[in-house]
Amino acid sequence: MNKIKRKKIPKITIITPVLNGDKYLEKCIKSVAKQSYPKKKIEHIVIDGGSSDNSIKIIKKYTKYIKYWHSRKDKGIYDAMNIGLKKSSGEIIGILNSDDFYYKNTLKIVAKYFNKSKIDFLFGSVLKQKIFHNFYPEKLWYTFNIYPSHSVSFFITKKAQKKIGFYDLNFRYSADRDLFYRMIKKYKLFGLPTKRAEVFGKFNLYGISSNISFSTKLFEESRIRLNNKQNFFQVVLISIIYFCYFIYVKNLKILFK
Repeated sequence: MNKIKRKKIPKITIITPVLNGDKYLEKCIKSVAKQSYPKKKIEHIVIDGGSSDNSIKIIKKYTKYIKYWHSRKDKGIYDAMNIGLKKSSGEIIGILNSDDFYYKNTLKIVAKYFNKSKIDFLFGSVLKQKIFHNFYPEKLWYTFNIYPSHSVSFFITKKAQKKIGFYDLNFRYSADRDLFYRMIKKYKLFGLPTKRAEVFGKFNLYGISSNISFSTKLFEESRIRLNNKQNFFQVVLISIIYFCYFIYVKNLKILFK
């Protein structure tokens, strides 16, 4: 990759929400600290929701790499992200959950895309069980998987974030999806995916969302669609199709056990 020109090195803010995440938090923080990107251009903000494990001890160990942190009870992960957004001063903002981590050249790749293209946001490839590389905004109305992930993959300019606003705390589990609906449908912001081989990092499949039932996710997704002015009958039809598909797959798994 070509070296970034000094006059075009944007400041990048990384927001990490955490609550009792000591299992992976150290690796998460170190993945930001060890980026092959100018250290003075990295702002890492860690918002702890009042952890009772060793998370605070880990944060204090790496305070030289953390621009701002606090530990106090909040209203959940999206509230923590909103606090981080308000504290951020970078030209570009990314979200990195405490159980995820970046690869070494991630921020250099991010800066490259924002420098060469007039984009509002960017989605990079992520590693889950395999590499996920998908961004299909045109499919927003009728499918769920239009982007690789929220944590690790997603970056947005501070200017665009101010335009679309904060995460809506009325959506406890999928406020990021609501943010993306607003970003794409309401405000018509422009974004790109990276090349498939440009993998930003590892996304942990066993985080907070893994403990939420399918029906709960589907119900909140339907609320988000309606909140963003999608046709009521479309929403009902999509929900029925996905629910039937879920039951079908679940029964297949039982059958072949």
